[in-house]
Amino acid sequence: MDLSEREREEYPPYLQLLMLLFYAVLGILVFSIIAVIVIISLYGLPALTNPAVMSGSEPRYLPAMQLLLMASSLGLFLTPALLLAITEGRKPQHFYGFKAPTLKILGLVVLIMIVSMPFMEWSMLTNQKLILPDFLKEVERWIREKENQTLQATINLLKMASIKGLLINLFLIAVLPAVSEELLFRGGVQRTLGRIFKNPHVSIWVAAAIFSAIHVQFYGFLPRMLLGAGFGYLYYWSGSLWYAILGHFLNNAYAVCAAYYMQKNNMSLAEMDTTANFTWYVYLISFILMIAAFGLFKKQTEKQITE
Repeated sequence: MDLSEREREEYPPYLQLLMLLFYAVLGILVFSIIAVIVIISLYGLPALTNPAVMSGSEPRYLPAMQLLLMASSLGLFLTPALLLAITEGRKPQHFYGFKAPTLKILGLVVLIMIVSMPFMEWSMLTNQKLILPDFLKEVERWIREKENQTLQATINLLKMASIKGLLINLFLIAVLPAVSEELLFRGGVQRTLGRIFKNPHVSIWVAAAIFSAIHVQFYGFLPRMLLGAGFGYLYYWSGSLWYAILGHFLNNAYAVCAAYYMQKNNMSLAEMDTTANFTWYVYLISFILMIAAFGLFKKQTEKQITE
C-alpha cells in the first residue's frame, strides 16, 4: 500500500492570479517601508520629499535610489512568486521548473541574444517613432515627459566611475531583475495563464504584454514585449527557467556594460537608445537568424527531453 502523501490539486488559476496580485502589493509595501527606514537613517527625514532621491540627480543620493530599486525587485517581483509556491505547498524550484541547464543549450541562448540585437534595435526605434492621434496629443505630451524623466533617472543610475559601480549595477539591473522578474512573469503569470487559456502561445504573449506594461514605458513597450515573449518561449520549450533567466541577464548586462564603455570613452548616454547602428538589411538578416536560432533551441530541447 502506497502511504506517500499525494500532492493536492493546485488552486484555480484565477485565484492564483489574485494571490500574485495580493502578494505583490504586500511585498512592495513591506520592502518599501524597509527601504524608507534605511533612507531616513542615512539622510534624515527631509530626504523623503527630496526629488533628487528618486531621480538620482545628486551623486550622494545614488545609494537611496539603488535601495529603492532593490526594494522594487524584491517586493514587487520576487516575493509574490515565492509566496505563491509556498501557498501551494511546493518548493519554488519544483513548482516553477528549474531543471539543470546544459552547456550546449545555454550557448544557444547566448547565440539568440547576440543575433537578435539588431532586430531588437529596430523594434525599439520603431516604437519610439509612434505618434498618437491628434485628440490624444496631451496624453502623448504627458507620456513623453514621463519617458524623459525615466530616461534621465536611468542615466543617473548608470553613471559608473569605477569597476565597483559597474558590479553594483550588474547586480541591481541584471542579476536581480533577471531572477525576480522571470520567476514572476514566466514562472508565475505565464504558467498560470497557461492553465486559463490552454494555449501556450496565447499565455506567452499575454504574459509578455503584462511584463512590458508593468514597466510603464510606452515608447519601450514593443521591444520589451518581444523580449518577454522570447523568454517565454525559452521557458515553454525547455521547461526550465534558467534559460529565460540567462537571456534576461544577458540583455540587461549588455546595457550596463555598454553604458560603462560609453562613459569610459566620453560618449553621451542620452544617445544610447535613440541612435540607429545598422541598416535595414542588417535588421532583416538579424530577424532571420533569430528565428533560426529559436528553431534550433526548440529542436535541441525537444531532443534533450526525449533522450
